[in-house]
Order: sequence, then C-alpha cells, then structure tokens
Amino acid sequence: MNKKSKCLGLVFFLTACVLVSAQEKHYYQTEFSKEEFAERRAKIFEKIGKNAIAVIQGAKGTADFNVFRQTNEFYYLSGIETPHAYLILDGRNQKTTIYLSHRDADRERNEGKMFSVEDADLIKELTGIDNVRGVEFLSKDLVGKGLLRPPAALLYTPLSPAETGTDSRDELLNEQARVSANPWDGAPSREARFRELLNLRAPQFEIRDLSPVLDVLRTIKSKKEIDIIRRATEIAGLGIIEAMRSTEPGVYEYQLDAAAKYIFYLHGSRGDGYASIIGGGSNAYLGHYFRKTDKLKDGDLVLMDYAPDYHYYTSDVTRMWAVNGKFNAEQRELYNFILAYRDALFRYIRPGVTSDFVLDSAAKDMEKYLVGKTFAKPAHLKAVQEGLKFRGHFQHPVGMAVHDVGIVRGVPLQEGMVFTIDPMIWIHDEKLYIRIEDMAVVTKDGVENLSAFVPSTIEDIERTMTEKGVIQFRPATALPLKK
Repeated sequence: MNKKSKCLGLVFFLTACVLVSAQEKHYYQTEFSKEEFAERRAKIFEKIGKNAIAVIQGAKGTADFNVFRQTNEFYYLSGIETPHAYLILDGRNQKTTIYLSHRDADRERNEGKMFSVEDADLIKELTGIDNVRGVEFLSKDLVGKGLLRPPAALLYTPLSPAETGTDSRDELLNEQARVSANPWDGAPSREARFRELLNLRAPQFEIRDLSPVLDVLRTIKSKKEIDIIRRATEIAGLGIIEAMRSTEPGVYEYQLDAAAKYIFYLHGSRGDGYASIIGGGSNAYLGHYFRKTDKLKDGDLVLMDYAPDYHYYTSDVTRMWAVNGKFNAEQRELYNFILAYRDALFRYIRPGVTSDFVLDSAAKDMEKYLVGKTFAKPAHLKAVQEGLKFRGHFQHPVGMAVHDVGIVRGVPLQEGMVFTIDPMIWIHDEKLYIRIEDMAVVTKDGVENLSAFVPSTIEDIERTMTEKGVIQFRPATALPLKK
C-alpha cells in the first residue's frame, strides 16, 4: 500500500470510528433526576390506589421531516423521547413498565441512536423505571393485570388530547370540535381511538380518566421546573428586547419574529413555544394575530407576544412599544394605566388568596389611580373604566404548554403555581388594543415576576430602542439576488 493509500485508509478508519461513536450515544434529558420522575410516578400511584393501573401512550412518530417531540404527559413521567412508547403504572405492586419498539438499525444509521427495548438496562438506570418490554407484550400484560382472576383492576388513561409542542389543550379541544363538525372528516381523537381499542381488547376494565390526576400534579411546579421556566422566560425576554432594538418604521412584523428566533436558537431552544403574535397598529387588536406580513408604520404601537420551547417548557411574555421609539401623549396615558394595573395585580399575589381577591384588590387600587387622571378622548376613559371590571387580567397557567393544564383561577393560590398576569384594554372604535403580560410564580410568602427584567416602563423601553438591533447590523438582502 502506498503512502497516499495509507493516509486515505487512516482517514476512513478515523471517520468510521467517529460515526460509530456518534451512533452509540443515546440522547437523554439532563434537567431532571430519576428521583424526580419517580416522585411524580409515586404521586400517580397514590391517586389511583392499589387496585388500579394507569396506561399512558406516548406520541406517534413523525410522518415528515420535523423532529420528533414526545407528549408532555409521557415526558413528565419518564423523560423518554421515543415514538410509539407506552407506560403502565401498576398500583398493586407500585411498579412501572415502559413498552418500546425494537431497534431500527437502518433508521439509526441516518438519525443516530434511539432508545429501544434492547436498551433495557440503560433505560432503567437513567429513569428508575422498573421494567422495559417490547410493545408486542402490552396486550398480554394488560390481560395479566387482574383479568385472569376477576375483578379486574381499574384502568386509568388520559382522555384529554395530548400536547406535543406548540399546542395547548384548549386549542386542541377546539380543533377536535371543528373536526367532529366536519361531515367530510369527523375522525376521532387519538385518545378516543385508544380508549376504543382498550374497550375492544379488554372490556373487563372499568376505564377512568387520568387527565385530571396529571393536571393537578402539573399545576404545582417543582423547583427544577421553575428553574427551567425561568430560563425559558429569560430567553423570551432577550428575544423581545432584540426585537425592540430592531424596530423602526418600515421593518416588517416577520423580521421582528426573525430577530427573536435568532436569540431563541442561540440559547438552545428547539423552536417556538407557540406561534409568535406580532402586530403593528390595528393588527394587535386581533389578539392572536399570527400572519406577520405587514410593515410597521411610524406613529403606531406594535405588540409582541412570544416565547421559546425550551427543554419541554415555555413561557409567555408580552410587551408593546412605539414603532418610532417614542410614545406620543395618548399612547403614554393608556400604556401607563396598563403598567400601573400590572403592578397592582402583582401586589396582592401570595399563597392562600384567590384570583378574585387579587383582581378586586387591584381594581380598588386602580380606582384611586384614576382620580385626577385625564385622557385625550372619552372613549379612552371608558376603556380603562371597563378594564376595572374585566376578569381576564389574571390569566392562565404556564408550564409545559403556554396555556398549561390545571386551574389557577377561583382556587387558593399555592406555592409553585405559575401563571400570567395580563392587563389589557380595548378601544373598539379605533381598533386599538393595549396590554402587557408577565410571568408570575407563587413563592412561599409572595410572588416573583420572572419577566420583570424585560423593559416595561416607557423610559426603559425608549432607552432600549436607542440601541441597534440585529436587523440593523445585518439587514435583509435585497431579493431576487442579481447575478
């Protein structure tokens, strides 16, 4: 073999070693300990009792080039990100079994290692799960859960639609209702189909809904969960700040989205926690405007509501600012009312109180705030007065989904609850909508505003907008490119 051949052979050998090394590396999350997953599963056992089992199906595989994302519920209990997986939590012996497909060597040559039943020892070591079995054993094992010696155990499974990324249960349920109303579609949900299969194959089981049990658990975030949500909020805030810096008349709404996305990916996010809401002028009036096709105009306000999908958790932060960098007199009056309302709501959040107490107390403070205040138009005064009656300023839980599961309204607040405070007003004749949104986490003796660092006073916003943003440093190239 000549010298050149030897060199080529060595390069091939080293490349092959690197590829083999890469293929042998399994990805598994590092945020949560196996003890925390075990604690979550132990709470499920406690809730379902000793004569019950819980069956949780994971997400199906992707049929496109999108990266697979596990359902929030399955990830919450295991951290495993493999498609077509199932969990059984057996309340009678307090043991958990995960069911996985067998190794797909061809797929792994393209995508890298994926957990399969052949990785049983590693999976047990990483997750604390007791047993790992092939998915072909699921039916047989279900039969063994009391069917041979009646009465059968109760069988719990989630019946609410599973979240797998930028979705939230409220939107999933609404779309499910629209599908059901379509005579040319009408397909049942995946959860309904799974329940149907359970009834067909093991009709002896009395099936109950596990979703309410999981919802209660997910409502109270652990310290580690709060740390991740805090990080997601920091990334969201940095993205909004970059968009704020990049704003000037003539910039497109979608370009602010691009500026924030750069920050999201720069800090390790896998994408959007939800589609960005970026609306200049009357586009903001739509609330959930998502098209982002218009140019920003001098004299308008722009609203931006955006957060990343960061390690299966997200945030929810909204800011508004003047496109030209300076609020005019009318905008200042209305915006300062919203800002004062935000601060008043945060003043009353603490464990043991309810959302009604927070809203009522803040409204009384705002009545005092309005004494002596003048507004440019009667419609503006009417809007802020109606805002004192609106109950939606105390908004929704946030966690693994932006509209997370669980209840925070009308119940005593508890340490570890995370939700948004979202004061807003509408001036319908002008198609004008003004709001900001911040992330509240209930602490042992009060509340922390996770997004307090994001500029919210007019002075801080206007100061931030004097700085150049990424759009100015690297403006869009004119298209089509000239040859």
